[in-house]
Amino acid sequence: MSGQNVDESGAGERSRILVVDDIPANIKSLNAILAEDYNVIFATDWRKGLELAAHKSPDIILLDIMMPDMDGYEICRRLKSDAHTREIPVIFITALNSEADEEKGLAIGAADYIAKPFRPAVVRLRVRNLLQLKLQRDRLEALTMTDGMTEIANRRRFDQHLEEEWRRCARMEIPLSAIMLDIDHFKTFNDNYGHTAGDECIRKVAQALAAIPTRAGDLVARYGGEEFACLLPGTDREGAITIAGRLLDAVNGLEIPHAWSNVTGNVSISAGVGVVIPNRDGEPGGLMKLADEMLYAAKNAGRNRVSA
Repeated sequence: MSGQNVDESGAGERSRILVVDDIPANIKSLNAILAEDYNVIFATDWRKGLELAAHKSPDIILLDIMMPDMDGYEICRRLKSDAHTREIPVIFITALNSEADEEKGLAIGAADYIAKPFRPAVVRLRVRNLLQLKLQRDRLEALTMTDGMTEIANRRRFDQHLEEEWRRCARMEIPLSAIMLDIDHFKTFNDNYGHTAGDECIRKVAQALAAIPTRAGDLVARYGGEEFACLLPGTDREGAITIAGRLLDAVNGLEIPHAWSNVTGNVSISAGVGVVIPNRDGEPGGLMKLADEMLYAAKNAGRNRVSA
């Protein structure tokens, strides 16, 4: 029995539940209880379970404790040690019911327990309650990670994502690209058109930039003031230059008048590209410094261009 989607209806709307259990009968029981309300995916061994957790981003994981090769406690430890899965709530499903067993599970990060044999009403309530808590937490976290004016990622979110992708790209030995972007002559725009128009300009530029990268790991953020940053995991220098060019084209396509710019008659941006293959012992700050140096090179070369 290999991992698969049991129910694909309403994908993108219904919460996704990952069940990790080596006994097919348990999976079938939980699927019968939950499939009407959720998308249920499953794995019958720890390797598949960790793979699905990392790549399918379930909202909750129901994890059996007693499994061959690696027990649920160790699987939970691995989930909680990985930046991509540590925030996924884990509910242990188990026949173990001693206080020591429960304390051990909670100590390593489990959110709740469901006892075997399953009682359908209890399973539904525990899953529903935990999903509601997760939704509230996710909403709060989204607010702290979003720039209030532009509604795109803020500097805090970018720095967090940079750390995560640096470690991931280091493990996979693949390139990580960063693009620093700055609105050309924004001070003169603000001085002559006013702060209200300046804020609206930043909002329009932000939305245009955020629409260009489309892969799951890509991120555009407001880095500060009129400056933006774009992170492109797994993208080499040539690919990053191509994306940077599209970012410039997107802003030029807005055709926001800027009569006080000596570059064009409209608002434009300059971009600097930095690319490295991360080292496990290295720091991501060097990548951003490189991109920033390239941004200044683009400005010195006349603005409204990409430097790499």
